[in-house]
Amino acid sequence: MCKLQDKLKSIPAKLLKEAENVGMEQEGPGRSATYFQTDHQQAYTSINRIYKGKLEIMDIRDALKKYPWVKKLMWKTVDKDKDEYTKAAADMPGGGYFIRVLKGQKLSVPIQSCLMITNESFRQKVHNIIIAEEGSEANIITGCVQEHNVRIAEHIGISEFFIKKNAKLNFTMIHNWKKDTKVRPRSAAVQDDNSTFISNYICLRPVKDLQMYPASLCKGKGSTARFTSLLYAYENSLIDVGSKAVLEGDESRAEIISRVIARDSSTIYSRGMLVGNNSKSKGHLECSGLLLGREARVIAVPELEGNSYGSDLSHEAAVGKIADKELMYLMSRGLSEEEATSVIIRGFLDTKIFGLPEHLQKYISSLMDQMKYATG
Repeated sequence: MCKLQDKLKSIPAKLLKEAENVGMEQEGPGRSATYFQTDHQQAYTSINRIYKGKLEIMDIRDALKKYPWVKKLMWKTVDKDKDEYTKAAADMPGGGYFIRVLKGQKLSVPIQSCLMITNESFRQKVHNIIIAEEGSEANIITGCVQEHNVRIAEHIGISEFFIKKNAKLNFTMIHNWKKDTKVRPRSAAVQDDNSTFISNYICLRPVKDLQMYPASLCKGKGSTARFTSLLYAYENSLIDVGSKAVLEGDESRAEIISRVIARDSSTIYSRGMLVGNNSKSKGHLECSGLLLGREARVIAVPELEGNSYGSDLSHEAAVGKIADKELMYLMSRGLSEEEATSVIIRGFLDTKIFGLPEHLQKYISSLMDQMKYATG
């Protein structure tokens, strides 16, 4: 922790501690670049000297000044008139990050960003642009969180991705909100030939109202999209999360996977949509839901739309409770009911389904270990 403070001296230690909960780490060998924003102000941005000349990272407002062409990318994949939240973000933007991985560069360690809310009842509105240029490869860990004493807040996040030919981007978003917070991410990607976009979303803390529906247009030949969601809802949270892939290119592929747990009186809508517009396209979506309370609800909403003869689309969904025989078996081995439940949940939320690089796997596994208190 002290090393992190040495690197980010201008940021109060209590804020750095909150940021650690969404993947923020010290720079050096573990991170290639960092962007940190509090409310609508850029707090810290840097690139590890080893990776200078390989990527760019800056406040979106600085990117608009430096590169006039960035303006043409804004609202290209997300419709600014889609709903009241996109309109609000378009009318009064409040920063956000611009990340560009340069042509042919393959980054061995992740880029990190953190968007934090530090003021009570603050409405944060950000717009992010992420570009993976031709032949590049990168992993991004982005976290959204609010300061410990902030109870009520609202977050609107617009994120637009441009994945160029033969590029690969692995994007992991971790949310750590409070139970009176409203969250409205709006994101979409467009993919060129032989590109790969992997989007992972993790929300394991209570949140009042979360609604998001990221999408990718696989327009390039051989383009691949993979969406994975890991959700844990409790108390009276309302979570409505889905993913959409539109398969336009020859031999384009998509996979949508969600693992969701609802307890107490929470409700989760787990959505997924595949649109096959090419005769050689293929997609699969899968939702598994686990109920831990008599008043909890999980609603799985899979959608398949085949618009071209020969497209291959499939889905499977299952919602249920922990089997009594599983609990009894583990308890017979000496575990308490709470410990047995924790083991089953840990297996259900098996992070290996993400297909992440080893360093990301280790981080998410450590995050899951911190969630044991939530299983009681």
